Amino acid sequence: IAYLNALQFGLKRILFGGFFIRGHAYTMDAISFAIHFWSKGEAKAMFLRHEGFLGAFGAFMSYEKHGLDDLMAHQFVERFPLGATCVGGNIHGPPLGDLSDKISWLEKFVQKGTEIIAPVPMAPPGTTGLGGFERPSSKGETLRSDDASLNVGVLHLVPTLEVFPLLVDPKTYEPNTIDLSDHSELEYWFTVLSEHLPDLVDKAVASEGGTDDARRRGDAFARAFSAHLARLMEEPAAYGKLGLANLLELREECLREFQFLDAYRTIKQRENEASLAVLPDLLMELDSMSEESRLLTLIEGVLAANIFDWGSRACVELYHKGTIIEIYRMSRKKMQRPWRVDDFDVFMERMFGSGGNKSVPHKRALLFVDNSGADVVLGMLPLARELLRRGTEVVLVANSLPALNDVTAIELPEIVAEAAKHCDVLRKAAEAGGLLMDAMINIQDASKDDSSSVPLMVVENGCGSPCIDLRQVSSELAVAAKDADLIILEGMGRTLHTNYNARFRCDTLKLAMVKNQRLAEKLVKGNIYDCVCRYEPAC
Repeated sequence: IAYLNALQFGLKRILFGGFFIRGHAYTMDAISFAIHFWSKGEAKAMFLRHEGFLGAFGAFMSYEKHGLDDLMAHQFVERFPLGATCVGGNIHGPPLGDLSDKISWLEKFVQKGTEIIAPVPMAPPGTTGLGGFERPSSKGETLRSDDASLNVGVLHLVPTLEVFPLLVDPKTYEPNTIDLSDHSELEYWFTVLSEHLPDLVDKAVASEGGTDDARRRGDAFARAFSAHLARLMEEPAAYGKLGLANLLELREECLREFQFLDAYRTIKQRENEASLAVLPDLLMELDSMSEESRLLTLIEGVLAANIFDWGSRACVELYHKGTIIEIYRMSRKKMQRPWRVDDFDVFMERMFGSGGNKSVPHKRALLFVDNSGADVVLGMLPLARELLRRGTEVVLVANSLPALNDVTAIELPEIVAEAAKHCDVLRKAAEAGGLLMDAMINIQDASKDDSSSVPLMVVENGCGSPCIDLRQVSSELAVAAKDADLIILEGMGRTLHTNYNARFRCDTLKLAMVKNQRLAEKLVKGNIYDCVCRYEPAC
C-alpha cells in the first residue's frame, strides 16, 4: 500500500515511523526488502529516529493559519548527517529543500549493507541507543543476504536559536569569509583538516582514558569524518551551502556523535592552571602603568595569548617546543606595531577621547572569548577587568559546547572565581554578576560597597564550533546584546574565518592572530602570526 501510494505521486523515498517499528531491526529490514522488491529497486524505505515529534512539528507548521507570523526561521538550525561509515557503508542523498525558507531540514541516508550492528556502544546492551539500532540476537549476526539495504533517514531540529540583534542587516549577513566554491580553496582546507585528524583522534582517545572502547570510537570517528570530507570534495553542496565554518562544525558534531564530548578537557585544565598561576604578576604589572600604556599592553596581551590554538598546525608545533608560559612570553616580546591591520589608535581615541574631551565609557561590552588557558586568563580577562574599572558592564560570551581547546560557558565561572582571588575588581564584578558562590551574601549586605560594582556576567553563545554564525545564537545572548554598545570579537575562528566582514549597530573591535599562512595571504595579504586589530564604529 505504501509503495502504490508513492508510485501514484512519483515519490522515490518512503518514510516509516511508529512505535512498532522504532529500533526493531528485523521489522525495518522486512519493510526495506519489501519496498525494494515491489519497486524493483527504484524506491527506498526510510526510517525516522525522532518520529515521536512529528505531530508537534505538524502543529507548528500550521502557525500561519493562527496568525503567528512573528515566529522566525532562525529558531531552527540545520545539522549534519553523521557516523554513516562505521561498518563500511556510504552516505548518500541530497538534503531536502527549505519549506518556504522557514524550516531547514536535514535528511540523512545511511546504507549499512547487510549488517545492522551499532559500531559503538551508544546505549546499554540490549537497548536501542542514539548511535544506531540494537544488535540482532534472535536470528544470528546478520540480516538478509540479498541486495536490499537498510536506510535510515533523520530529521533534526533545534528550536533554541535566534538572530543576533546587533547585526546591521541579518538578511545580507554572511558569516564565512573563505569562498569554498573555489575548488582549490576547498581542496586546501580539506587537506588541512585531514592532516590534523590523527592528532585530534589521539587527543579524543586520551580524553576518554585511552581505553579499547575509546580507541574503537576514535577509529570510527576518523573514518566517518574522512567519508564526509570525501563526499563533500565530490559534491560540495551535498549538505547545503558549504563554508569553512560548516566544515569545522561538522568535525565537532562528528566527535560528539561518537561520544567524545570534550576531547581537550585535560589540556584545557592544565593550561588554565598554568595561566592562573602567573595572572597576579601580570595584573600587578598592568596596575603600574598609565591608562594609555595599559590599554596598549592589554590589546598586545590579547593578541599574544591568541597564539594558543590547538586547531592550528603551526601552533601545535610550537607546543612541542615549550611550555604555555614560555610561548606566551615569546609571543608578547614579538608584539611590534604597526600590526597587519592596526586600528588601535582609533580605538584608544574612542576609549579616552581627544583634544581634552573625555569620551563616555561604554555601557555594556560583549566579549566573545576563544581559547582556554593563556588566551582567556592572560588575554581577555585582564581586558574585561579594564572595562569594568571604567564602569562598563562586561558579558563574557563563550561556547555552549566544547570545540577544540575553546573555553565553554560552563567552565568560565570557575576560571573567573580563581582569578577573582587575586583581584578585587574581578571579585566585586563577579559577585555583582552572580558568578561567585558568596554573591548572595554580599548582595544581601547593603552596607558593603560590592553591590555598587558593575557586573561581570557569562552567557553561552548557542554554538559548539570554533566559528560562530550570528544568525543562530542563544536566546540568552540575544537578550544580553540588546543593551550592548561594544562588541569585542577575539580569535581566528570568530573574527577571521567568520565575521571579519560583518557589520554591527554598535562599536566593534576584532582581535586575532593569524595562524594559517593561506588565510593570512587571502584575508589580510600578510603572513602567519600577523596580528589584526580592527576597530569599526557603530553603523
